[in-house]
Order: sequence, then structure tokens, then C-alpha cells
Amino acid sequence: MEKFDAIIIGSGQGGTPLAKKLAHKGWKTALIEQRWPGGTCINDGCTPTKAMIACAKVAHIMSQSKSWGIVSKGYSVDLPAIVSRKNDIVEQFRNGVSKGLEKTAGLTFIHGSAAFSAHKTVTIQLHDGGEQTITADQIFINTGATPVIPDIPGLEEVPYLTSATLLDEVVIPPELIILGGSYIALEMGQLYQRLGSHVTIIEKSPQLVSREDPDVAAVIRKVLEEEDIRVYTSAAADKISHTPDGLLLHITAGSNRVTLTGTHILLATGRAPQTHSLQPAKTGVTLDEKGFVQVNEHLETTCPGIFAIGDVKPGPAFTHISYNDHLIIYKNLFEEAAITTKDRQVPYCMFTDPQLGRIGLSETEARRQGIPVKVACLSMDKVARAIETGETQGFMKAVVHEHTGQILGAAIIGTQGGEIMSVLQMAMAGGITAPQLRDMIFAHPLYAESLNNLFLMLEK
Repeated sequence: MEKFDAIIIGSGQGGTPLAKKLAHKGWKTALIEQRWPGGTCINDGCTPTKAMIACAKVAHIMSQSKSWGIVSKGYSVDLPAIVSRKNDIVEQFRNGVSKGLEKTAGLTFIHGSAAFSAHKTVTIQLHDGGEQTITADQIFINTGATPVIPDIPGLEEVPYLTSATLLDEVVIPPELIILGGSYIALEMGQLYQRLGSHVTIIEKSPQLVSREDPDVAAVIRKVLEEEDIRVYTSAAADKISHTPDGLLLHITAGSNRVTLTGTHILLATGRAPQTHSLQPAKTGVTLDEKGFVQVNEHLETTCPGIFAIGDVKPGPAFTHISYNDHLIIYKNLFEEAAITTKDRQVPYCMFTDPQLGRIGLSETEARRQGIPVKVACLSMDKVARAIETGETQGFMKAVVHEHTGQILGAAIIGTQGGEIMSVLQMAMAGGITAPQLRDMIFAHPLYAESLNNLFLMLEK
């Protein structure tokens, strides 16, 4: 049994940079990966989806070009070419990760499936055959999450798709039913609608993107429905069957029973941590009731010396959070920084078109906490840059402390919504207040310049 200073299970966006940094510090480090380097983000998450969303954006612009005074003679969608472009980008990113690992001295990359076999001992079923057992005093779990397969009668007989497998389809699904109404579901729904599918979205909550404010969710729903996406909320799937003509899905929507037909079904009802096969109990690592690895604010598990980073633990499941997890661990190990996960900023962006950029407290959360707030809202059709570019869907919303003027949170639905949100994120981090942004000089006519007018709304 080989002894390492550190073992990292999973080469995602937290595990990979941590492995390289530990090796650079002179630690004998093992990085274990059962699929491809880079984790979900590079291989079947952020990178491939955003590559294909960019193609769908071009299709949408062409379909709407007349509104800009450009008459198109028509276009066609070459899905195999779109998928090939996506695959080339994924391979470029994946190869970049692999090369970075290969040239890191002191780092051993092991391709196989890992499980704990004893206290701080990991046994790996090697992909090229055989078995290897290793041990280390410091172990970092970065195994991520996988799509949840809901328990629906008849589903086991249906050829369903997930957010990973759909991206490799080279024929546009004529009628795509999507179960789920959160971020992944909405991105995929708009993507395939723009490529030529007829999309129906089924969400069990009363609104889409259930964690967002109702007015934000309502605007997003309006955007999707204006593109002829059919949306059912407060809806549950009762039964599904496969017929010679396609799929039959029976749902309950409110008090109504509805039967939907489709050719394909995408399951986008959430993600579950990949911990079952890891056998964490053999090393004293405790899971919660949903299977997530329990950690403290320093990301340490119930077994001292074993940590968890990324989607395998509870909390926000975003690539940038996984990356920040590795920084917390590294700085605490080598810089005595005593950083925790408490009160860290959690920005995120949904890459529908227009985007939803979010940071900080929502209005609902702030009022639930009893914080005295004022809310500033500005429709994108009042933003000069949006009018000039012909992209006026959405609105800006900021939650501001009533007495101090501190910005507590924001939701930006609009073109470059994530970038505008990031400006507000930096203002929040630097303690810049709403009145200061109201009077700040921004270059004209940027989208960011509209922050002047957004915070003027607090005076009305």
C-alpha cells in the first residue's frame, strides 16, 4: 500500500487546482479520476452547454433579423456541426487540464474508481485493469454530483435523456418535454427551442426558478413563453409511457389532469451527490439525509484530515464555489488564513437569453429576515444600451438597506446580466453604497451606466 501526503478524489474545478498546488508545495499527491479530467463543468456542464447556447443565440438572431433591418433569405440548423464544435471546445479544455496535470512534479494521476476501504485508505479499481490501494493523512473529496432520476411510473421503460446525454444528440428532438423548471432546465429548454424543438417545461413548484423572487420568475417565464415554450407550474408527473408514436406523459397541473405527447424527455429535476459508491462510513465520514458529505465551515468532514469540496457537499452547487472551496482549504493549510465559508459571496448566472445574474439577498430573503430594505427596479426598455441594441427584455432589481444605503443583493435579467451583476458584487465587497453608484461616472453607453438610473429609482 503506497503512502501519499494527500489524496484527492475527483478532478473537478476544486480538486484539480488543489492537487497542483499541494504538489508544488512538495506534498506527494495522488489525484484520482473515474471519468475525464476537469469534472462536470468542462465535460458535460458549463463548457459544452454555453458553447451550444452560443450557437442557438445565432439562430435566434437570424430568425429575428428583420427587426434590425436585416432581411435574411432563411437559414438551417446543422446540429451535427454544432455538436462537433462543442466537442472540439470540450476537448481543448480537457486537454489543457490533462497537460497541466502531466507537467506537475510530485503529482500522480490515477484513472479509476475510488472507494474508502479503511480509515484514510482508498482502494481504486483501475480502468486499465487491476486494483490499487493508497493511503494519506490528508484526503479531499471532490466527486461532484449526478442528475437525479425521479421515481415516475413507467420511466424505466422510456429512453430518457439527462443534461449530459442530450448534448450528444445529433438529431434535433421534434418535441422535447423537460421535467424541472430551474436553471439547467431553462437553459436547455431555450437552447433546443431555438434550434427547432417544440419544448414543454414541467415544474412542480408554483413558479419557475423557485429560489428567486416572484417578479424575477415571472419575467423569466414571460421571456420563455414569448419564444413559444409551453410552461406548466404546480405540475407533477404521474405516469409516462412509450408508444410507437412517441411518449405519453400524464401530469397533474393544479387541479387539472393533462396528457402531453412528445418525442424526447429530459430529466432536469436536480442533482444528487456521488457518494454512494465511495463508502465514506469506512473512514468515519458522515453523510446527511440526502447523501451529501457533512462538513464544517472549514470544509472538514467528521473525520479530521478529510475535507469535501464542490457539489458533493451541501450548499450552492456552482463551479466557482468549488474553486473557492479549494482556495479556502489551501490558504488555511499553508497561510494560516482561518478563512471559512460563512458570509462568502455567492454570485451566479443563469445563461438563458437574456441572462439572469444574481448576487446576495433576494427581496424575499431580506424581508423574511426582517431587514429594513428599499427595492430599486428599472426595466431594460429604459436602458439606453438595450434600446440601441434591440434587446430590451428583462429588468434590473437591487435590494438596498433602508438606512445605510448598502447594497444587499441584486437580480439582473438582461443582456450581459451576469456582467452587470458582477459590478454590483464588487461594489458590495468594497462597501460602495447605492447613492455612490447613483452618482458614479460610467462610460456611455454601457449597460453598467444604467446603474445610475437604477439607484435613482430609490428616490421616487
